[in-house]
Amino acid sequence: MAWPIRFSLVAAGLLALTVTVEGQNPRNNCIDCHRGLDDEELSQPARAAVDDVHASAGITCADCHGGDPTLEIVDEDYDPAKEPSTGFVGAPGIRDIPTFCGKCHADPAYMKRYNPNLPVDQLAQYWTSGHGKKLREGATDVAECVSCHGSHGMLAVGDPRAPVYPTKVAGTCGGCHADEEHMAPYGLPTDQMALHRESVHGRALYQEGDLSAPTCNTCHGNHGASPPGLSSVSLVCGNCHAIQREFFDESPHRAAFADLGEPECETCHGNHEVAPVTDERLGVAEGQICGECHFEDEEAYTIAKTLRQDIEELKARIAEARTTVEGAAVVGMEVSEAELILIDANQALVKARNTVHAVSVDALREQTDAGRTLADQAREIGVAALGELQFRQKGLAVSVFFILLVVIGLYLRIQQIERPPSPPHE
Repeated sequence: MAWPIRFSLVAAGLLALTVTVEGQNPRNNCIDCHRGLDDEELSQPARAAVDDVHASAGITCADCHGGDPTLEIVDEDYDPAKEPSTGFVGAPGIRDIPTFCGKCHADPAYMKRYNPNLPVDQLAQYWTSGHGKKLREGATDVAECVSCHGSHGMLAVGDPRAPVYPTKVAGTCGGCHADEEHMAPYGLPTDQMALHRESVHGRALYQEGDLSAPTCNTCHGNHGASPPGLSSVSLVCGNCHAIQREFFDESPHRAAFADLGEPECETCHGNHEVAPVTDERLGVAEGQICGECHFEDEEAYTIAKTLRQDIEELKARIAEARTTVEGAAVVGMEVSEAELILIDANQALVKARNTVHAVSVDALREQTDAGRTLADQAREIGVAALGELQFRQKGLAVSVFFILLVVIGLYLRIQQIERPPSPPHE
């Protein structure tokens, strides 16, 4: 190929590339001007656009606020870029923000251009929430899109810096809900964030880094956030604790709690302050949860006491078996089968603890009896291994004894052979 032709093709390619780049990155005088303004309120949005999730997707200021960012600014006259004919809307008022964001986020065709997996029902959900209802009633101190996600400099939900990242959600909600002055008109408590942080859920999230641990929006929802009492939070608990939920549904507690108007899971476990579940909480003694409602003259009192006793007996049986098996393993005996059986016994204990939610002695004993049988099997193997060890030790002792006798005999014989002959008598 002759060089003039090659040069022409290269030039044509560069020209096409230039046109494409210019088409993708049109002039944006909004950013250029606002970055240089002295007013922090006007310049900060332009600087924040560097990390903004919208800007990263190619969405410009004008896509949200309207106006014409391509017009040349002459003598610092910005008005032509904000003429009504350009669709300029400026900053929305608080009550207009949900619809302002929803013009894109509630449009399936528009959102599909960026990510077909993004939900488009956030706006509809928001209007069903306590926040949305209060906003429609005229309140201006309730959460809307910007309250939680921010506005300019908005980060992706999966960005650890984002205010809606799992480890940040409680702090974001607490910005309002932990503020006594803010919550006073609504009569809402303000200790939820502190209680959650010290709960079993909070410890898993903040101390252990388990991002699947529940935080505010896990139970209350996010865009359709529901206040307590609007729907049963217990149903939410069952999303994670499905087995316990099934047992509870079979228990006498379900109907009793419904008749008393009491919540379900929260009655025993709490809500924001959910404590770690331990066997010590089961039973009727002081500090044990069953004894808070049931008294000695009730059948339920006896049932609760029996449930705890069965759990403790199984734990003791497993502990005894483990001590025997570990003792045999330490001295080198083969007890791998017993170790596997102990794993199954522990599984039976876990199942028994879950079965407690059925409040049925018969149901519990299906698991505890199975666990005790397994523990006894493991212990028998450990005892047999230790018995074999004793047999080997006795056999070894006998063998060593006879070997020593032989060695002593050989020694004496050698001494006799090496002893010099006695001189002849005269």
